[in-house]
Amino acid sequence: MCTINCKGKLLTFDQPLVMGIINATPDSFYRGDLTTGLEAMVELAGEMMVAGATILDIGGQSTRPGSNRISASAEIVRVIPLMDAIHSTYPELVLSIDTYHSEVALAAVKAGASIVNDISAGSMDPEMIDCVASLKVPYICMHMKGTPQSMQTNPTYEDPVKELLDFFIDKIDQCEKAGILDIIIDPGFGFGKTTDQNFSLLKQLSVFKMLDKPILAGLSRKSMVYKTLGIDAADSLNGSSVLNTIALLQGASILRVHDVKEAKQVVSIFTAFDKA
Repeated sequence: MCTINCKGKLLTFDQPLVMGIINATPDSFYRGDLTTGLEAMVELAGEMMVAGATILDIGGQSTRPGSNRISASAEIVRVIPLMDAIHSTYPELVLSIDTYHSEVALAAVKAGASIVNDISAGSMDPEMIDCVASLKVPYICMHMKGTPQSMQTNPTYEDPVKELLDFFIDKIDQCEKAGILDIIIDPGFGFGKTTDQNFSLLKQLSVFKMLDKPILAGLSRKSMVYKTLGIDAADSLNGSSVLNTIALLQGASILRVHDVKEAKQVVSIFTAFDKA
């Protein structure tokens, strides 16, 4: 059974975990929570915890396709007061910082984060991997082709699964040599992939189990749901639940979601099915 050490708090994967998303940004692809205010966002964190989230992933920079980049200092202004407030109010929660800036990762871990979630796997800040190693926290290593500004401009692969496997083999080796002890892999659904490529990766997600690392699936309300169904992100809860179910059947260990209660129900049904 896989276990990761989050600053002394052990997380085990005897059943899949739910990671709730809190966006401290006004320009998220689905919704911007920043405008609701700090107190309301701390309340949202408590609601997610009660609904079944084991981890909360807090980010201060939108990474939707075509989003505008902000500096590390601006990101710190957005996320650190929130990180500190949530950690102080709900110390039992495991908090993750969603950033590709090592400066933000360092400040967030000091404020209570115990996981670093990097969409760039260290490619957008060459100091990130060594920084995470020095912080001695788990690292979520995601695959992305290009940057959020360019990633959906005709992404092409000869073989998506092979390319991602090679990518993760190299990144895991780099991370382990740097001294990172706990690595989680994320195929990066929607990050430099077409809808067809996303579905192909999801269908073959179990292949990545050979890497012997927990697999995170971030499918919540993404374009592969709403473009397939001809709806928008706001109406994509049901489709997201379907994809989350498929991800669990294919070996996902963590579901990163906007809708914690529904994802937790998916995990409960899957767990009962898996044990039958």
